[in-house]
Amino acid sequence: MQKDQLASFLTLYHCFGIGRVSLIALGEQFSLDFNQILEANRSDLNGAGLSNKQIDVVLNADRSTAEQAIAWAEQPDNHIVCYDENDYPPLLKEITDYPPLLYCSGNIELLKNPQIAIVGSRNCTPGGARTAKDFAVTLAKAGLTITSGMASGIDTQAHLGALSCGGNTVAVTGTGLDRIYPSENKQLAYDIHENGLLVSEFPLGTGPISDNFPRRNRVISGLSVATLIVEATRRSGSLITARQAAEQGREVFAIPGSIHNPQARGCHRLIQDGARLVDQASDIVEELGSLLGYLAEQAPSTARTTKKQLDSDSLELLEAVGYDPVSTDVLVGRSGLTIDKLSSMLLILELNDLIEPAPGGCYVRI
Repeated sequence: MQKDQLASFLTLYHCFGIGRVSLIALGEQFSLDFNQILEANRSDLNGAGLSNKQIDVVLNADRSTAEQAIAWAEQPDNHIVCYDENDYPPLLKEITDYPPLLYCSGNIELLKNPQIAIVGSRNCTPGGARTAKDFAVTLAKAGLTITSGMASGIDTQAHLGALSCGGNTVAVTGTGLDRIYPSENKQLAYDIHENGLLVSEFPLGTGPISDNFPRRNRVISGLSVATLIVEATRRSGSLITARQAAEQGREVFAIPGSIHNPQARGCHRLIQDGARLVDQASDIVEELGSLLGYLAEQAPSTARTTKKQLDSDSLELLEAVGYDPVSTDVLVGRSGLTIDKLSSMLLILELNDLIEPAPGGCYVRI
């Protein structure tokens, strides 16, 4: 889009009261000549279906915000992509409420890559964080771009997993791209700008407004061929993303967890509602292989980690730990070991990445 047309489009986009439906309808009415829309008289705008209030907004439109956005887009690796341009992601345009504009910062070619959304709880468990990162690594190596919302917890680990193996990642934010949220992810945002892509539909300067995050979620799922939920409570915003993905006709995967873990209950509900249960990344690669044929050929080995060489006592203790958090007092009773001997053996199991500490002085099997 030429600069003057982009300026007019942005001016209309930032007009309060001119929603996406009206904006797209105006574009069709005026043959995508957005300059002409701003130059139109009241009669022409009324004929295009605008209300008197909307007409007043257009006739008195402020162009300053558009000028700031264009100045931002002229910086290296910054882009503004409109819905009628070739760079607009075709998969996103399939959803009914696709955003008419995307602010992008980084490698814009990733918009057209096959993507999988990995989302979940902000307050994830250590095991959930590791699972999200491990799945992201495997799926990124298989050729999928990892898409998430750059929130704390599962989202962050998904992005980090993709970056750690040289894979591709897209972060869809609920703020303007000049505002980093949460603030502790400033370095992550920089790394994604350098090695991936940051995306937002919200104007520059937009802060973390709660209503914007559900809107962001539909873009995360809309960009992706499938959505994976790693951990989520029953009231988690990640379930919104899963529901939107299902409504958009996309695949939904969920990882099960312990029945005692509240962070797993949202995933269990999704599985009850028809989401595909997965416990290893190869399940997803196989499922999407028919849709994206090359994935199966590129996928790295996803064989499960085997137990380290352990003596019989350590193997028995590993079985006693189990996959639900258990205290050392309970383990003393189950194993018959002294507390000193138990502590030593637990340390060996932890160093071999077979168990990990859990809250309350407990341990859990990995």
